[in-house]
Amino acid sequence: MLEPCIIPGRREAGCDEAGRGPLAGPVVAAAVILPDGYANPMLNDSKQLTERRRNILREEIERVALAWEVAVVEPEEIDRLNILHASTHGMCLAVQQLKLKPEFLIIDGNRFYNETDIPYQCIVKGDAKYMPVAAASILAKTHRDEIMCRLHEQYPQYGWNRNKGYPTTDHYRAIEQYGPTPLHRRSFNLYRQHSLFE
Repeated sequence: MLEPCIIPGRREAGCDEAGRGPLAGPVVAAAVILPDGYANPMLNDSKQLTERRRNILREEIERVALAWEVAVVEPEEIDRLNILHASTHGMCLAVQQLKLKPEFLIIDGNRFYNETDIPYQCIVKGDAKYMPVAAASILAKTHRDEIMCRLHEQYPQYGWNRNKGYPTTDHYRAIEQYGPTPLHRRSFNLYRQHSLFE
């Protein structure tokens, strides 16, 4: 089972994001403060869970958390900042919106540009080590998937309900056929690099 926190009794917020790799749509970040002593053996990195399990856990996290927030950084902001800065900016926005101020932030990953006055620690694969980070990864992932399914209704030819904006073969084909939408990230390579051997 994952660790509940780094230092027991300290109000720690786990922070994570979803959507760094896609060609389209926002990056979504989340911050979560779980109750002291909270334990759930099902909690894990969202990438290790089925969609059904993520949705079950999202309901519980949003119900039991002392505080949670989700922040959305749109494609034009990603293009302006770059994806790394946009991801950490999203985490900072989520933290700043929390109804309780954390004493410490646990950041998933190895880079963080802190826009808060709260001390933090970056932990590689933190979403597979600490419950608040796993909870944040689940909220970020499920909220982003929801957004991409809504955006799919505007641009159904790109298959965002299936690929969630990630660079799949079908997504590349749709971009080649229809061109990019206003929701595509212009700073990303939107066209496949065709092999000489294709």
